[in-house]
Amino acid sequence: MGLRADILNQPISELPLRPVIKVQSGQSIRQAMQKMLEAMLGCAVVVDAQGRYIGKFTERRLMAALLQGSHTLDGPVDALMFGTQDCVLPTDHIALMIQMMESRKLRFIVVVDAEGRPVALTGQKGVMEYLAEHFPRQVKVQKIESKLHLDQREGA
Repeated sequence: MGLRADILNQPISELPLRPVIKVQSGQSIRQAMQKMLEAMLGCAVVVDAQGRYIGKFTERRLMAALLQGSHTLDGPVDALMFGTQDCVLPTDHIALMIQMMESRKLRFIVVVDAEGRPVALTGQKGVMEYLAEHFPRQVKVQKIESKLHLDQREGA
């Protein structure tokens, strides 16, 4: 099959999936930030007492709130979380997830089980890795140059 057919037919479980950072509802923004920092991930999933997905907290949402000065870091993470409209099942097709990400301008998608419990995280990075697997010869990883070449001018 080609890439288009794969995206339309393959389930999300075929994407590279990331572990979920779970934060209990009512925990502080500071606690959520600490967990995200330790995992080096820009998204935490907010769960209820039964472990079901109730929202998503991202560094982008945090930065916007801090710039407005409207939240303290000791407030509940629930105040800054997004709702549950951005989750998928592992059996949903990759095309559905891509369409959801594009239409809602999302970077992270939460993968939940049939009971609504988060099992994985995916999104832009997962899709890019999936595409790189389909086009290994076309995808080039190049070292970022930190020094100017001798033939480049510095400044004006």
